[in-house]
Amino acid sequence: MTKKVTITDLAKRANVSVTTVSQILNGKDDRFSSKTVKKVRQLQKEMGYAPDFNAQSLIRRSGRTIGVLVPNINNPFFSRFLRGIESEAMAHDYIPLIFGSNNNQKLESHYLFESIRRAADGMIIASAISDLSYIDNILTQNGIPYLLIDQAPVVKGDKVDVNNRLGGALLANYLIKKGHQRVVVVADENPTLNMEERLNGFLETYRKAGIPVNDDQIVKTTLTKDGGYQATNQALLQKPTAIFAINDEIAIGLYRGIHEAGLTIPDDISIVGYDDIDLAEYITPKLTTVHQPAFEMGTTAAQLIIKRIENQSEPIQRVSLPVKLVERQSVEGKID
Repeated sequence: MTKKVTITDLAKRANVSVTTVSQILNGKDDRFSSKTVKKVRQLQKEMGYAPDFNAQSLIRRSGRTIGVLVPNINNPFFSRFLRGIESEAMAHDYIPLIFGSNNNQKLESHYLFESIRRAADGMIIASAISDLSYIDNILTQNGIPYLLIDQAPVVKGDKVDVNNRLGGALLANYLIKKGHQRVVVVADENPTLNMEERLNGFLETYRKAGIPVNDDQIVKTTLTKDGGYQATNQALLQKPTAIFAINDEIAIGLYRGIHEAGLTIPDDISIVGYDDIDLAEYITPKLTTVHQPAFEMGTTAAQLIIKRIENQSEPIQRVSLPVKLVERQSVEGKID
């Protein structure tokens, strides 16, 4: 096995002391001549020397890492969310450790312990954790602050969320104004807090308009494209003029199922989604949906957890970001 390049190897090649190399690579190069600094940095690139992470963590008593737990890395919404975290974390010299739990309690526990073992300074939890008191106990005992994203339960702690109830209401008002009285909702079979809020906002708005949505008009499935596809037949049995897919992934699956049923969107049936993932603009017709600021949720979460890491006496931080309706071509006006 090839031996890893050490700081001693670099110092010997540069013909300087290990202390000199260490100080130059740690930003204290104003103590040395420009010639020495240039030589050390050039040799670092040539030799491929990288400081030992574990050694630096012991010295700093910090890994400068943030554990991030999300339910589904494959969901485009969480891809944007993670890009936001990465952008902000790297700007502050932190590295995110990203874990996908698939809402599995065993995986949640495993990844939490891995974050602790790998010296994470804080945690961002976007997964719908099964037992918050258990997780709170683990992280608090290890002195690791954490922040919750809107899927997670309500607690007296740092949190970033969006107004999901308003988002559901925006879609309901839009469909009502378009004349859609017979609607079906394709929802999550294991709803998280944010899914319940957007569903409740939708149902409440229809109820207040005197058009209650009955239980048989709510179809349960998984939050995936395949989940939407598999739910198509059951949704169409209700003969709706419009379908509200609880997220865009489900909506995209419904597109395929509706097409295979010989129907056309929006001529035969209208569809709205939720999240405004990238694909919403690239399917035909383009999907009307509610925009969630996923990237901004990521940057805000990273900002808040870094602030908490660096000052744990900060007051509780709660940030709620806005949602908005994005009207495209998947809804047609209906006259009953």
